[in-house]
Amino acid sequence: MAKTIAVVNQKGGVGKTTSAVNLTAALHDLGVRVLLCDFDPQANASSGLGVDKRKIKHSVYDVIINGIPAKDAIVHTKFGDVLPSSADLAGAAVELIGAEARENRLDKALSPIKPNYDVILIDCPPSLEMLTLNGLCAADSILVPVQCEYFALEGLSDLMSTLRMVKKRLNPRLEIFAVALTMYDGRTNFCAQVAEEVRRHFPGKVFSTVIPRNIRLAEAPSHGIPVTAYDRSSRGSQAYKAMAEEFKAKL
Repeated sequence: MAKTIAVVNQKGGVGKTTSAVNLTAALHDLGVRVLLCDFDPQANASSGLGVDKRKIKHSVYDVIINGIPAKDAIVHTKFGDVLPSSADLAGAAVELIGAEARENRLDKALSPIKPNYDVILIDCPPSLEMLTLNGLCAADSILVPVQCEYFALEGLSDLMSTLRMVKKRLNPRLEIFAVALTMYDGRTNFCAQVAEEVRRHFPGKVFSTVIPRNIRLAEAPSHGIPVTAYDRSSRGSQAYKAMAEEFKAKL
């Protein structure tokens, strides 16, 4: 039965989708049966694993709104399986207003396919609204990418408040799986200070591996492949491979 993990941070630009894509690929390389559920209307995680959004028959929107079985929407890639997103998902929050058990649509959709995987990663949008709430209700735990800068620390308090609310009212099994430090610049003392502060707030939850600022990580999405395939020897690729090893050991 799959461990379902929502990759979430309401602050944009922290490496959330980059982490979801590259951890999916790196875990797949380690023999983990992994599905990436792209739950962001921007659909960057889908394209980051080589899925052509113009050619898909169904998306996660069709799954949660139109009742299409999740297994019929999954795209198999050489980097892992993807439940792709589409721009239609942006209107799902409005369409779900008044719907019964609206926050559990994704959980219900993923339940039949959980036996087929070891891990399901849900790439949530950079906000704390209905789509993210669905992701949190479908998850056993969350993975929080944190950019090593001051403002990233400020946003964590809002995320933790939401986590406590969801755990208390909707999903009592929800826990923190891990925190991933991203965009780390070892040349600055401030990055090290932020990393230390995050480790102090989340003892035992922060991956030892940090993801560096790396041009190859920025280039890979334009080629529709994860960095682990784009440049296997790059610092970004090596970091995500090491993080995937830590991830697998925590399962």
